[in-house]
Amino acid sequence: MLGRSRLSEKEELKRLESLKRFENQLYQEGYTYIAGIDEVGRGPLAGPVVAAAVILPPEFCLPGVNDSKVLSEKKRQSLASQIKRFALSWAIGIVSPVVIDRDNILNATCEAMRLAGKALLPKPDFLLIDAVKIPDIDINQLAIIKGDTLSMSIACASIIAKTERDQIMKAYDLLYPNYGFARHKGYATREHLLALEAYGPCPIHRHSFEPIKSMRESSYEFKQQQCLFE
Repeated sequence: MLGRSRLSEKEELKRLESLKRFENQLYQEGYTYIAGIDEVGRGPLAGPVVAAAVILPPEFCLPGVNDSKVLSEKKRQSLASQIKRFALSWAIGIVSPVVIDRDNILNATCEAMRLAGKALLPKPDFLLIDAVKIPDIDINQLAIIKGDTLSMSIACASIIAKTERDQIMKAYDLLYPNYGFARHKGYATREHLLALEAYGPCPIHRHSFEPIKSMRESSYEFKQQQCLFE
C-alpha cells in the first residue's frame, strides 16, 4: 500500500511538471511574469461570463491542479483558496448578460479576459490563454487549445474563474429563486428549460441565446396581434 502511494505521488509530480512546460520555456526565454487566463460561462443561458488571470511563482506546484471541469466543487474551492494564497497576483473580469447580448459571446469573452489581464499587478509580460487571443492588449500572448489541460497557469485560472462564477450564480439564485441557478449555474438543463417555460426569462437571462430569443420574439408577436384587436 505504501509503495502504491509513493508511486501515485511520483506520477502526480510528473503530471504537474508537464503542466509547467509552457511556463518553463517562457522563463528560459527571459519572461518574468507569466499570466494564465481562462474563462467560464460562454455556454449558459443566464448569468455573466467570468474570466480569471493568475501569475504564479516559478516554483509553484500544487497537487490536484487540473482543468476545473474535471474537479468536484469541493476540490475546486480548496484549490482556489490555495492558488490565491500562493499566487503573485490574481484578478477577475466579469461581463454582464447585457453586454453579451450587445457584443456577442465571443467579444464578451475576450473583454472579460482583457479586464482580468489588465487588472494584474505586477503587469504580466506574457499571457497564456485558453483557446483565444485577446485583441487590443499590448502584451505578448499565446492561445493554447485546451490550455486548461496543458498549462499550470491556465488550469489555475480556470479553477478561480469557475469558483467565482459559481458564487455569483448562487447569489442570483437568492434573487430569482424560481430558476434553480444555484444548481445548474445557468446552463440549459431540463430543470432550467422547464422554469423558462413556466416563468419566462428573468433580468440575468441572455436574450440573444436560444430558446430565449425565440420566446421573446413569440411574446412580442403575440402582443402585436393583441394590439390589432384593441
